[in-house]
Amino acid sequence: MKIEATPLSGVLLIQPDLFGDHRGYFQESWNRQKYAEQGLDADFVQDNLSFSKRGILRGLHFQNPKPQGKLVQALQGEVFDVAVDIRKGSPSFGQWFGAVLSAENHLQMYVPEGFAHGFCVLSETALFAYKCTEYYNPKTEHSLRFDDPDIGIQWPLDEAPSLSAKDVNAKLLKDFPEELLTTYASR
Repeated sequence: MKIEATPLSGVLLIQPDLFGDHRGYFQESWNRQKYAEQGLDADFVQDNLSFSKRGILRGLHFQNPKPQGKLVQALQGEVFDVAVDIRKGSPSFGQWFGAVLSAENHLQMYVPEGFAHGFCVLSETALFAYKCTEYYNPKTEHSLRFDDPDIGIQWPLDEAPSLSAKDVNAKLLKDFPEELLTTYASR
């Protein structure tokens, strides 16, 4: 597999090995030992699947306390996946990174604890998989505005996205109390 660092410390793009022939392909989507040897030593406790239609935007979500790291990939379709650094004291606080993840390119993205995460669907439909390092807790989940002008994410959408009620009512980053954000720890 090939793991590529991104401009945001801790956010990784991963190209798993693919073994194909005339029958199709085989991909190992997670192997704790192999990923740990490459520097991604995460303890995943929960797997999630999300099915969405074109124009749906989910996010930007994060949990604190008990933040989640996420290893994500599109199993079917294509999404634009985004991580936003919301770690107090981080040199890249408020910056974002995005990548197209698709069933065709097989890319995975690792979004560590301390980042808000979201994606928009670019294909007709998408089946999106998450491996999470912490259990989901709706009492500690927060939504950051997808269109926060101080962050300036360039979503590749032709029209306004379809959002959940919690995402419609999401806050700007500057409006979050400091105690809801994680603290940056240099490595």
